Amino acid sequence: MKITHPKDFWSGLLFMAIGAFALVYGSKYTIGTAARMGPGYFPRILGILLLLFGGLIAQRAFRLKGDPVPAWKWRPTLLVLGSVVLFGAIVKPLGMALSTVILIVIASAASHEFRAKEAVIAGVLLAALAVGVFVVGLNLQLPIWPGQD
Repeated sequence: MKITHPKDFWSGLLFMAIGAFALVYGSKYTIGTAARMGPGYFPRILGILLLLFGGLIAQRAFRLKGDPVPAWKWRPTLLVLGSVVLFGAIVKPLGMALSTVILIVIASAASHEFRAKEAVIAGVLLAALAVGVFVVGLNLQLPIWPGQD
């Protein structure tokens, strides 16, 4: 058998690996029943579904013709992951609003279509949404602005 659609093959394997991890990790907890779910119920069901879907996606790699997997792009990966790590580090001292704007602007810079003005506008709108959902709606104890500890 020859792999003719590498993207499907590798994405299927990734789903299956995450599903296997969820099953192994979830096996440490009691499963319970459908009416009274235990802490291991969701990870096991999710793991089984990921294994099944991953298997279906991976088997397509032997039937369909597809493009090869493109070369890894490090710049976008590092910008997106770095922006999330930076957000976690600055959310307490700078507040939710400013940290969210910084997160969105840096993560947006990963795109080849990056426009600073659009990124700032999106950041402000998403910051308002994040403050509304997490600080106001869910009442999380996060400062909205710097110095509001």
